[in-house]
Amino acid sequence: MRLTTLSKPDAHAIVVTLDQALEARGWTLTQLSEATGITLANLSILKTGKARAIRFTTLHAICQALGCQPGDILTYTTTHRGQ
Repeated sequence: MRLTTLSKPDAHAIVVTLDQALEARGWTLTQLSEATGITLANLSILKTGKARAIRFTTLHAICQALGCQPGDILTYTTTHRGQ
């Protein structure tokens, strides 16, 4: 088996789809903030795709509040934005 070296991670390879998960449930970002205790500012950073990382505790709180799986709010893509 041949192993390949991973290239530098693309900043857009992981896409946050929190907005779709909220919309599907009829929730607002404010409601999610109140349900999780996560600040509106931090949730906004996630929702807009500007986050560079996410803590497992944050992911857990969001999934618990929305009754979803991490894959419902995070996706991996090999297609780069702008292409």
